[in-house]
Amino acid sequence: MSYHGTISDVYRQAATTPDPGLCCVERRPLHLPGLVIPEAMTAMDYGCGTVLHLADMKPEQTVLYVGVGGGLEALQFAYFTRRPGGVIAIDPVAEMRDAARRNLEQAAAVNPWFDPAFVEVRDGDALQLPVADGSVDLAAQNCLFNMFQSEASETGGDLERALGEMHRVLAPGGRLVMSDPVTPRPMPGHLQRDEVLRARCLSGCLTLPDYLGRIVDVGFGTVEVRSRVPYRMLSRDRYGLDRDLLLESVEVCAIQTPVPEDGPCVFTGRTAIYTGELAEFDDGKGHVLPRDIPVGVCDKTAGALAALGRADLVTTDSTWHYQGGGCC
Repeated sequence: MSYHGTISDVYRQAATTPDPGLCCVERRPLHLPGLVIPEAMTAMDYGCGTVLHLADMKPEQTVLYVGVGGGLEALQFAYFTRRPGGVIAIDPVAEMRDAARRNLEQAAAVNPWFDPAFVEVRDGDALQLPVADGSVDLAAQNCLFNMFQSEASETGGDLERALGEMHRVLAPGGRLVMSDPVTPRPMPGHLQRDEVLRARCLSGCLTLPDYLGRIVDVGFGTVEVRSRVPYRMLSRDRYGLDRDLLLESVEVCAIQTPVPEDGPCVFTGRTAIYTGELAEFDDGKGHVLPRDIPVGVCDKTAGALAALGRADLVTTDSTWHYQGGGCC
């Protein structure tokens, strides 16, 4: 059986029997005024982070959610879109689509503002999205892309195809919000080849530099790392490792902008601070730093400013929690 078949089997089972240990991290529920989430949705909250950020929500957006799960995040997105077809939810597993539709009907019974037509659940695959080019403003996936093989593997290329499909359907300036686990060191081969562990979001992880590199390679010119937290411990005894391996979950936003000639703008929470005598510092490249105030900058700009060797310019390390603003 291919690992694609294994993934389908794992999530087919999770659609009929909720699995609390499947790709989940401890997180506080998002409370929004007037939003009631059915218990069945909460039980099927299969993700390793969150992809809904209030700063991303804009009027009249079309949202694409790939891997519908129990429909919880699709419902949360619909809270903001509130129009028929405002959210398009894609899933290749019929049982998962059916479960999401049932849960959305339950949500309509306890949320007077919600109509199930607000979420269009479609049969489709991340590798060939049934969505028109440039028709989506915001796309999201939660703990799905780490299951796909990358080009570096023997049977790879699916990860790049999935990212490329997201890039294709996004309008210029559109955002792809993702949450996936990453690994601090390359995943050992015997775990990579374990189809069940990959389907359970444990063994398909890339290192963070590799993960970000794949995103840039398909054409996303701006990338924000919004969160990076512990996810799972793979113990050396149970997983046949020479030492324990602590996986992390990252939340990333990739923006559909061209990749600059001098490289992508990757924001990881670094700042630049000017401490000189003037009211501000202007590097002549679009970066203006008011005196004594930390300004968020991309890693590329932080490196360029540090390379100037000026005592009145300070750059801080990555926090891995970038919430927007700053300059690039």
